[in-house]
Amino acid sequence: MSNGDIFEKNHDEIDFEFLGNIRGKNWRIQTNIYGNGSTNVGREERYGLWFDPSEDFHRYSISWTEDQIVFYVDSVPIREIKRTEEMRGDFPSKPMSLYATIWDGSDWATNGGRYRVNYKYAPYIAKFSEFVLHGCAVDPLYQFKCEAAPTLDSIPSGITHEQRMKMESFRKKHMQYSYCYDHSRYKVPPSECVINAKEAERLRGFDPVTFGGAHHRGKGHHRTRSIQAKASSI
Repeated sequence: MSNGDIFEKNHDEIDFEFLGNIRGKNWRIQTNIYGNGSTNVGREERYGLWFDPSEDFHRYSISWTEDQIVFYVDSVPIREIKRTEEMRGDFPSKPMSLYATIWDGSDWATNGGRYRVNYKYAPYIAKFSEFVLHGCAVDPLYQFKCEAAPTLDSIPSGITHEQRMKMESFRKKHMQYSYCYDHSRYKVPPSECVINAKEAERLRGFDPVTFGGAHHRGKGHHRTRSIQAKASSI
């Protein structure tokens, strides 16, 4: 979701992104948000998928309200972002359009750019079905809120206890990166981060350099790792 076509210098985004895939390896999906052009503050999280998204259709959903954003995969919540006062305009608040695209992220999307797109396999095709959108159409230059938001039973109003248990299980098994624990980027986690000691410990085991605050040293040189944020959605 984006409004970059209207607000070029202070756009908002809410992103579901399939990252580059290595044959034989699990697919990874990334979620991210930007508000008011805050592309210098990446809020990425990455997860390994337990299925191949190219083999069958799956349901990917975003619930976006004034105070909360929840990402879902097959009706299971995988990430929750609650608006804080400190976020201010960093929380997406302006009307957005939804679109999907395939684009070349070779510089960063597959193992930090190690594996690039091979165009001999082109054209690349994405297929979508059962698209459902709950909301209202507005003029983004004059109206920022729905006058009468839909109140259907099919629209989530929050995360239930059962769903929260499923979300915790998903994150325990599949989360591979979260900006909230990346000491190389943020010495102090952004205000919306809810630090979970068990999540922090798991991520340190997955990547002690990024999540442990340690330095990676090699013979005769020093190397640091970084994560690049992007400003596009898929």
